[in-house]
Parts: sequence; C-alpha cells; structure tokens
Amino acid sequence: MSKPCAWCAILRAVLGDIAQGLFLVTHSGLAMVGLGVAACVMALWLNTEWLQASEEKLFNWLRERQVLVSWLPENAAERATAMNLRDLPASQAAVASWLSRKYKVAPEPVAALVAEAQVLGRQYKLAPYLILGVMAIESNFHPYIQSQVGAQGLMQVMTGIHTKRYQAYGGNLTAFDPLTNMRVGVAVLADAIKLKGGSVEDGLKFYLGGDAVFEEGGYVAKVRTEQARLEQVAAGERVPFQ
Repeated sequence: MSKPCAWCAILRAVLGDIAQGLFLVTHSGLAMVGLGVAACVMALWLNTEWLQASEEKLFNWLRERQVLVSWLPENAAERATAMNLRDLPASQAAVASWLSRKYKVAPEPVAALVAEAQVLGRQYKLAPYLILGVMAIESNFHPYIQSQVGAQGLMQVMTGIHTKRYQAYGGNLTAFDPLTNMRVGVAVLADAIKLKGGSVEDGLKFYLGGDAVFEEGGYVAKVRTEQARLEQVAAGERVPFQ
C-alpha cells in the first residue's frame, strides 16, 4: 500500500506545480494585457488624432458586422461633399483657400468643388477656373440659393427647364446637391458655348438668360474677371479679394 501512496504524492506534487505554473503564466499574461491596454488608453488620450482615428475604425468595424445598428450613428462620410485641402495639388489648394476666405464658406466643401472643376473642365474642354468663376458670380458658393425666377443651386440652373438633365441623378431635388448642380450647370454652359459657335462670351450670355438677354449687366466681365483672379491665385500670385 505504500507504493500507491508514494505515486499519489508525486502526482499531487506534479499537478500542484503545473497549477502554480499556469497561475503564474496567466497572472503575468493578464498583467501584461492590462499594462498594454493602459498604455494604449494613455496614448489615445494624449493624441486626439489617434483617438479619432481609432473611434472611426471601431465604428466602421461594428457597422460592417451590423452590430448595434440601431444605436450607431449613420455613416454619412460617402455623402459628404468635402475634402481636405492637403489632398489637393498646391495650386488647387491655394484657390480653394482663397475662395473660402473671399466668400466666407468652409474650405473643405470648396476644395471638393475645385477638384470637380478640374474633372469637368477636361470632360467638356472648358477652363476649370471659368467654371468656378461662374459659380462665384451666380451663387457666391452657397448651394441652396434660389432666384426669383427659379434658378437654383451653385450654378443657378433653371431646374424647371432642365428637369431631364436632373433625372439621371435622381430628380429635381438633386439640384441642391452641390456636385450634381455643378455637373448639370457645366453641361448646360458647355452646350450654350457650343450653340454660340464656341464663343465663351456669347455662351455666357446665353447661359444667363437665353436669347432673351439683350443687356447682361456686366455679367460676362464679372465672370471673366473672377476667372482671371483664380488663375493668378493658382499661379502663386497674391490676389486681393476685390
């Protein structure tokens, strides 16, 4: 009977050592995890940019897995008509900053319009700063403005006349979406210039009011002057607002 008792003692000792080892390893591991979490929290608390980036990644991860969908705020980033100036080439960023200060609007949405003007300019073979000049004179870069005759949005497009153009984007209400209004307005302007044999000046007059315009009140000169200022800003010149 003595041998089995000896083996029992050995087994108990081995199991005890194993249990103690597991406790020490687990305790040390949890301690390391705790220290790591504390270090991460401290780093995020000290650096607000890291904290914001971490929150965005967490929210996106939860949205992708449909966790707490009813509680999480809607992800509207894809619908935001805005971009950081640092994402633009230096010349375009300078133009966006200048327009922002002159017309007292936020630089980020203006930056998106400046970038879009480059795209539309290539597509329709128009000077990008002519497009921005039209927007400046038509609306002062306020996307929800409406004239007494029903011209709406950034480029003051006559929504009632150009309903078919808006259908491709979802209907007339998209006239108040800045990029949609810009795209429709540029298409209308390009057609007006083409109709007038390629003359930008005559095309601008037609854009203003069709063939009914006899006295345009200096509209063409204002647009052209603003275009010239923007081209100077893009070239790195210091340009006054007036």
